[in-house]
Amino acid sequence: MQLRLLTWDVKDTLLRLRLPVGQQYQAEARSRGLQVDSAALESSFRQAYRDRCRLFPNYGLSQGMTSHRWWLDVVSQTFRLAGVQDKKILQPLAEKLYQDFSTAKYWEVLPGAREVLKECGELGLKMAVISNFDRRLEDILRQVDLDGHFDFVLTSERAGVAKPDLGIFHKALKLGGVPPQGAAHVGDDYVNDYKAAREAGMLSFLLLQGRLRDDLPPDHVIQSLDQLPPRLRGAVK
Repeated sequence: MQLRLLTWDVKDTLLRLRLPVGQQYQAEARSRGLQVDSAALESSFRQAYRDRCRLFPNYGLSQGMTSHRWWLDVVSQTFRLAGVQDKKILQPLAEKLYQDFSTAKYWEVLPGAREVLKECGELGLKMAVISNFDRRLEDILRQVDLDGHFDFVLTSERAGVAKPDLGIFHKALKLGGVPPQGAAHVGDDYVNDYKAAREAGMLSFLLLQGRLRDDLPPDHVIQSLDQLPPRLRGAVK
């Protein structure tokens, strides 16, 4: 079947953080007169994020939480684990970081991504996003001037389920109006992107950024985004 829809992961596929989380958190803390080690913040963030994902998956939506509240708790816990305990400092600090991460201040487009999105669009493909991101993603894409490439943006918050749950892929296919055989997905995570999309019946491409995997067919792997359009050309004819 002819390929009609191409869906994209975002983080570390199209966008990346300008600096590691620990450094960005440290800079905001320093602006408020706090001295916190960036390495400690990086480690604390990973622990706080991991614990929150385990206790309240997909932003705790099924447990009555909002993604806003979920992130404020992650940021506050990050600083608590790094030694900052003053609630009067934590609340405004967490809120400021939440708002800043909603903008292009902390995000940058990966090299070559703009050109590849344009080239894929010129193949006549409908394009969309499938991302385990929260509601801020559409604003971020707009601020980095990528939003115009996509017919729709489906976040796990909007879908109510997160990758690798096949439900988010099924919702995207319904929004795109195509059967699984007419769609392909590209992303950098083997389980969430490559494997899940294949299980949903779609084509998928795994972006490995220069790494190799001997267990996958070579034509399923791209080591840079510019390798994608040539793989797609035969599928859209």
